[in-house]
Amino acid sequence: MNNTIRHYRGLEIYPLVYPHQPRDRDGARHYDAAVRICRRGSDHVVTGSRLFQVPSASPFDAAGAARIASTSYAERVIDGMIADQSVAGL
Repeated sequence: MNNTIRHYRGLEIYPLVYPHQPRDRDGARHYDAAVRICRRGSDHVVTGSRLFQVPSASPFDAAGAARIASTSYAERVIDGMIADQSVAGL
């Protein structure tokens, strides 16, 4: 799985997708998601970073769906649309 960095409103978004444990009884793999949001200074050094777990009622069926959900969640956090989640101070 390649790492994708997305830029949104001056911040970097790093989707984090990992296997859900345990696997289903039939051996099917599902995924959980988180996202790291970072800010870089003028010297291109990370000046702030915060990790957010993507809430989901159940694990994602595919890694791609988990990646899309983590990017969408990050954008909503950055836009201030998620209660009690903020990038203030980054």
